[in-house]
Amino acid sequence: ADRFQYIRTTIDSTENRTRSKKNMVAFVSTTGLSLGSASSGSRISVCRSQVRAVPVSRKRVTPAMQAEATAPVDAVPTVSAEHLSANTAALKAVLNIEQIMKILPHRYPFLLVDKIVHFEPGKVAIGVKNVSMNEPQFTGHFPDRPIMPGVLMIEAMAQVGGIVMLQEPITDGKGQFFFAGIDAVKWRKPVLPGDTLVMEMELKVFKKKFGVGKMIGRAYVDGKLAVEGEFTFAYAP
Repeated sequence: ADRFQYIRTTIDSTENRTRSKKNMVAFVSTTGLSLGSASSGSRISVCRSQVRAVPVSRKRVTPAMQAEATAPVDAVPTVSAEHLSANTAALKAVLNIEQIMKILPHRYPFLLVDKIVHFEPGKVAIGVKNVSMNEPQFTGHFPDRPIMPGVLMIEAMAQVGGIVMLQEPITDGKGQFFFAGIDAVKWRKPVLPGDTLVMEMELKVFKKKFGVGKMIGRAYVDGKLAVEGEFTFAYAP
């Protein structure tokens, strides 16, 4: 009798669970709800009148996963003067302003090279001009829109060329070089106060007998070509 009663109780319990599940499905199918059952290990996902069971992942949480979840979020890096200054390390001077003044005859306000960052004797020089609003040309060029005059950009490049021409093996540093001609000059973009003009002058031909040299020049701001041209210099002892 006890065994029969136990079987009867089990059957009733199973029927009650089945009836309860049917009622729940009928309810969610008309209301569009999404219900979960922790004991069954599944989630009933309902879209309007459609009902389907989606298995719930029971992936074991490891200590490493817990540590990752509780680890502090790295702060967004902020811009700093130290970081930005490090980007100019490639512009380290190989000739500073004092050394430049021993080579070039120019002086303020017409010395337009601040430093030389690359130099190959008799071949090429790369110089830097930091353009500042304090320079006198911006008083009149132009009062409401300061732009570095194109002729001064050419002059600055010529002075970088002088670093090559006024040193060995081209000359012994005595005498001076003067413009003998400029050709195919093109200005690609304006140069403004605050810009850093990086100028490259490469010697292509030097006829020592006549004291004439030809150079190719290019100047850049923020990696973009600002001006380019061909230069001819004449040596005067």
